[in-house]
Amino acid sequence: MKRFGFGIKSLILVTMLFSALVLSGCGEAGKKEAKKEAPAGKVTLRLAMDADPVSLDPHVQLSGGMLQYSHLVFDPLVRWTQDMKIEPRLAESWEQIDDVTMRFHLRKGVKFHSGNPFTAQDVVYTLERLKKSIDYKGLFEPFKGAKAVDDYTVDLITKKPYGLVMAMATYIFPMDKKFYEGKDEIVKSGPSFANENESGTGKYSVAHREQGVKTVFTQFDDYWDKNTGNVQEIILTPIKNDASRVAALLSGDVDFIMPVPPTDLERISNTKGLKLTTLPGARIITFQMNQNRREEFKNPKVRQAMVYAIDNPGIVKKIMKGFATAAGQQGPKGYAGYVADLTPRYDLEKAKQLMKEAGYENGFECTMIAPNNRYVNDEKISEAAVGMLSKIGIKVNLKTMPKAQYWDQFDAQVADIQMIGWHADTEDSANFSEFLTMCPNKETGYGQYNSGNYCNPKVDELIIASQSETDPAKRAADLQEVERILYNDAAFIPLHWQNLAWASKDNMNTEAIVNTMNFPYFGDLIVK
Repeated sequence: MKRFGFGIKSLILVTMLFSALVLSGCGEAGKKEAKKEAPAGKVTLRLAMDADPVSLDPHVQLSGGMLQYSHLVFDPLVRWTQDMKIEPRLAESWEQIDDVTMRFHLRKGVKFHSGNPFTAQDVVYTLERLKKSIDYKGLFEPFKGAKAVDDYTVDLITKKPYGLVMAMATYIFPMDKKFYEGKDEIVKSGPSFANENESGTGKYSVAHREQGVKTVFTQFDDYWDKNTGNVQEIILTPIKNDASRVAALLSGDVDFIMPVPPTDLERISNTKGLKLTTLPGARIITFQMNQNRREEFKNPKVRQAMVYAIDNPGIVKKIMKGFATAAGQQGPKGYAGYVADLTPRYDLEKAKQLMKEAGYENGFECTMIAPNNRYVNDEKISEAAVGMLSKIGIKVNLKTMPKAQYWDQFDAQVADIQMIGWHADTEDSANFSEFLTMCPNKETGYGQYNSGNYCNPKVDELIIASQSETDPAKRAADLQEVERILYNDAAFIPLHWQNLAWASKDNMNTEAIVNTMNFPYFGDLIVK
């Protein structure tokens, strides 16, 4: 921010003043509205993230940022606890009715922000909408649908026995059928009613939103859960630049930041009045090589050469400052498909030999895109990879951009190599493949984020089989076979599993609201 001639504190003050004018207008009316916005004694959290939600429609994009938003404004049927157990939210209890039916008993007396009552019909409506979403349809492909038994009982029905129903229920954030129906088209880019309006059951409603500048969340007076934290207002300011985001916390302009760059972990932990909270992460960061765009990428030896050329342990050490784990496969240790001997394989001489064997000793030129504010150090990692690939004769023309623009470009597959990170939505190995490495299929939604267009029918067969396999040992064996196939095929370039870090003032229970999914439950935050 210094290149503009003023510091981050000045920038945030100017931004807040401008946003307040936009929201309230000028003159006496504006002053009165400003007073109304910030009554004495209100507990406000000033939150800085690397970006803000791309939409108010929770189904427009399956991403960490949108799920963080969903946990503020909507409520799921159930959610994960910090120790990876399932706890009730809009569903108070559940029971298995038969091999394909899970019955949920819903909480009574819950209201949407519109004032409409929450019922089973809203769950049925939401599941049907999820199955229409380009991003979510693959995730919910195993589901036949939902059926309302009565106003407060709903059945989730799968096409065949499916062991991950409860994990999937964490992604069902019921939407207000009466509010949205008839004007609920899911539009990834461009105007729509759902992109600009919300009616959730969550603790917070959206009071003001200026994309890329500020979003204000205010406590919903009729929120059903009275045993939550004491934050009544959240002011989210997106600050893309890592150094500027940290400076805002150090100067006191904001109270809580995420993510924390690895370079500032020690500095924040040693600063009086602040605290650093960290957890191991399970998000894999990768590059995908588009076989439909480049003939070279159809050759497995070329793909293998590129994997061998990337020094991902070096990236972890130098760029991530050790705050990550170099990866050789999709799922981390502890996941069912993890195979201990599928380790990182940096070997520059091996990479050069493979390029020669493939007939590309002189290399070739290609393009790459990556975000510059989605993953920790994403731009620096991409720049390092470009240099590493140049050592085997591959000249890469790199373009980076903010994530608000990146996902449209990613979906359009505008480049030969594209970066993507993935945290398994179901906390299960199969989910990585369902979205990243299964054959792309627009009808089922499988391979939705497989911009490399890798396709191996055996992988698809094993993943589909794993969905209804009830023997844990057999299921793990199938998922481990998938990882071995992907490793040998060099289906993608694995980088690392990204660790998680949050920083805040030390007068709040930050350690109690964070989790390995990186969806902090800000509704439970207590500021002393």
